[in-house]
Amino acid sequence: MLELDTALTGVILSEDAARERIECIDKSLLQHFEDKFRVEPALTRSLVSFQANKTRPAYRWYKFKEGFSAELVEYLLLRYGVSTGGILDPFAGSGTALFVASARGMDADGIELLPIGQQIISTRRLFESGFTAEDLDTLKRWTHVRVWHQAERRVSLRELRITKGAYPQETKESIERYLTACQGENDRVQAALRFALLCILESISYTRKDGQYLRWDTRSGHGSSKKGFNKGAILSFDEAICGKLDEMIADLSLRSQKNLFPADTHPGRIHLFEDSSLDILPQINDRSYDAIITSPPYCNRYDYTRTYALELALLGVDEKGLTELRQEMLSCTVENRVKDLLKINPRWRTAVAIADKQLLLEAILKYLEEQKAAGKLNNSGIARMVRGYFYELACVIAECSRLLKPGGLFFMVNDNVRYAGVSVSVDMILSDFAEHLGFDVENISVLPIGKGNSSQQMGAHGREPLRKCVYVWRKP
Repeated sequence: MLELDTALTGVILSEDAARERIECIDKSLLQHFEDKFRVEPALTRSLVSFQANKTRPAYRWYKFKEGFSAELVEYLLLRYGVSTGGILDPFAGSGTALFVASARGMDADGIELLPIGQQIISTRRLFESGFTAEDLDTLKRWTHVRVWHQAERRVSLRELRITKGAYPQETKESIERYLTACQGENDRVQAALRFALLCILESISYTRKDGQYLRWDTRSGHGSSKKGFNKGAILSFDEAICGKLDEMIADLSLRSQKNLFPADTHPGRIHLFEDSSLDILPQINDRSYDAIITSPPYCNRYDYTRTYALELALLGVDEKGLTELRQEMLSCTVENRVKDLLKINPRWRTAVAIADKQLLLEAILKYLEEQKAAGKLNNSGIARMVRGYFYELACVIAECSRLLKPGGLFFMVNDNVRYAGVSVSVDMILSDFAEHLGFDVENISVLPIGKGNSSQQMGAHGREPLRKCVYVWRKP
């Protein structure tokens, strides 16, 4: 652990003095990791986000904006020589790491809590193995005949309080006819048709995913549609669903025309745990994986239970289920309550103690608590969220250290953040945890162009780029 004078612990400093102390500790930690930071021109913003998946067959179907690209996973596996064995993604999202590893002949396990991620992965696995030529012909018939036009509405579209009024009335009726018509197909085709619907919900709605919430177009008449927001074109149901089905059919047809795997490579097994990483990781045997590739939710207040509310409602999540999901997620929103980590797993006592002793984190949390007491935080839950985020990730890192084989690699994509004018060096805090939980920090690969802080932070504190990195840790 980085050693600095701790005499100021427990002393209430002025705001300027508190920031100076944070900057001092941050600089000392930066000196500690100085030879680990590497600016990598190959790591573009599109590579570490969904953007590079936009034109890639199968990966492009659902725009999971919080995910990284297949190209990034391929780049990391190739550069670091990971070609055999098994990988784990504890925050699997839409399953990008799993499908890339499988295509290279590696077995892949994923853990995903959100039903939308689970649905994307399960449907893609269906397409990989169980979908037949006859099923594909049925999808083609749906786009040519538009089967839903002849259906009487018997299925009602599920809604949550925060999704009511999300679609034009004509679109809502078309969705209900479509869902009714789906019931006449076999289970495989039904899964494909419902997945296509999930892929288009945002494009046919009055809403847009906007990080912490759903943003409503003024045309919706929704009470929260303010400042004249216009999302642009809202596609008709027929245009959107036929376009998505045609895209899927084209990719599936291409897949059937050629062997996507080299002659000497068989696709690896994919297994998904549909639960929280904090619950699943302790159940997995020691030294089970050759590599871990992941991007956890960032410490940025994004609430996926709100931004993916349209999809969650369609998948049958009710109000109670939505609240439970929000609390089970890694703490990354201001509504997350404190988790009793030692009750979940008493073995995490060491990880919690390491988080307790991390000087930079301690100084940041103390500062945020003082800002909260002074009424200067724009949300009183920020301090609790930041604390929960790092303590929970310390436990995740401890588990991942246990699960990796000697020589195994841990890759994590994450962003630094800023609250109340103070930069939070997520990369160095987590890498410091890693060093004390059994990892060697091989490098911290930095994107050439940093990420700008939020408009709120810019208005109060000016613009200062924040590091966006890929951490590479190795198990000795």
